[in-house]
Amino acid sequence: MKRVFLIVLDSVGIGEMPDAAAYGDSGTNTLKAAASSPFFRLPNLAKLGIFNLDGVDWHPDAADFTGRIARMKEASRGKDTTIGHWEIAGIRSPRPLPTYPEGFPEEVMERFCSAVGRGYLCNKPYSGTQVIQDYGDEHVRTGKLIVYTSADSVFQIAAHEDVVPAEELYRICAVAREQLQGEHGVGRVIARPFAGASGSYVRTSGRHDYSLTPPGTTMLDQLSAAGHPVIGVGKIRDIFAGKGITEYVTTAGNEDGIEKTLSYLKKDFDGLCFVNLVDYDMLYGHRRDVDGYARALTYFDERLPELLACLRPDDLLMITADHGCDPSYTRTTDHTREYTPFLMAGPEVKPANLGTRDTFADIAATVLDWFGIVPAFEGKSML
Repeated sequence: MKRVFLIVLDSVGIGEMPDAAAYGDSGTNTLKAAASSPFFRLPNLAKLGIFNLDGVDWHPDAADFTGRIARMKEASRGKDTTIGHWEIAGIRSPRPLPTYPEGFPEEVMERFCSAVGRGYLCNKPYSGTQVIQDYGDEHVRTGKLIVYTSADSVFQIAAHEDVVPAEELYRICAVAREQLQGEHGVGRVIARPFAGASGSYVRTSGRHDYSLTPPGTTMLDQLSAAGHPVIGVGKIRDIFAGKGITEYVTTAGNEDGIEKTLSYLKKDFDGLCFVNLVDYDMLYGHRRDVDGYARALTYFDERLPELLACLRPDDLLMITADHGCDPSYTRTTDHTREYTPFLMAGPEVKPANLGTRDTFADIAATVLDWFGIVPAFEGKSML
């Protein structure tokens, strides 16, 4: 019985890619930025080899690292969650998903409002926590939806739960998802319910993402078609619009995600457990909180021995990321175009540094190779 536990440390980049300047990201390095904090301690990841990766020349490395490691280059155009995860699963995206720095076109908004029977407020890039403070009162008074975006390819809809109940907000987001295809096919439509009173509005835990359906065959499709369970932990199901996923659980943050991963490590199944730990990106990267980012990485490192101790003879543990989000970069609060780490451990894993890989899709090829499946996409196994 073979199992793979693939954990994405959302946004833990390890240094700018050669084309970073084209994205406005020259000089970015998420891991190095976090390392500047006094709260940064990664002895267990160091033992696996994270500081032995290509380009990580700013921290002492491990003389005898135990993992099979590589620096991953993103072949897709873009630096967002959707494209990054899709490539990890085997799909390269030659064009970036559309973004809207000036807000969505009027024809898009008119069609949306006509379909849902409500007007809108804002329609421009905005901080998700600030937008509800600035537009919340008018929303409560008028019932108009707060629509905003960011530097990512997202169409976000915020609504007070007393004005637009969560289930109604989800229906509205589903309508938006149906409309936003083709030219305006944003990566995600996101429901952002909030609560509270004027001056103290707070987002609730009822966020829900509506992603584009992956445009090709992924390792998830191939595994599930071959009869292997594909378990999504965190926002994995949302990112892939459920395609290829046979079971999933949501999470309330990194700690909950780790606990649920540990619970799957104790279960019998023959397949993949695909995990996203989002707090690095959502709570610390975009908010440019270096110390918070460092604390979150240190926490994962402290829990890593528990994960490793649960591995069975035919298990693989893989740790990677989907893009960067340098918490020290003040030019924007966007993701950053960076290389990502790949660390693989398990009883049968032979330590080696595999240098720099051409695509995240090599991860998907490696997963499929473990199960004896030939990938239906370009990618080379790292076993």
